[in-house]
Amino acid sequence: MDMTFREVRIPLDQAVAVVQDLNEFVVSLDRLRSRLGSGTADESTVGRFILDWDVLRRLAEIRRVIDVALDAQLSEEENLELDSLCEQGRFFGDRQ
Repeated sequence: MDMTFREVRIPLDQAVAVVQDLNEFVVSLDRLRSRLGSGTADESTVGRFILDWDVLRRLAEIRRVIDVALDAQLSEEENLELDSLCEQGRFFGDRQ
């Protein structure tokens, strides 16, 4: 599937919510990394952030928003190809 010049539309309110969540995660994780480097935080701080900020649920919602848009706008064959590409990702706990 040639993805170079393809576009997928996402409703603006959902796109804004995705950008807001991703911005919070990027800024917060960068700050956590700095604190880890300076010794003012440890692994439990990162774990608390993930739990307290509901990171898993919010990332799953971001994935759902994008998946819904892709499912609606790509052919069944293209969606199957995309699913295959996603299965090739790197996952924590998998042997390298």
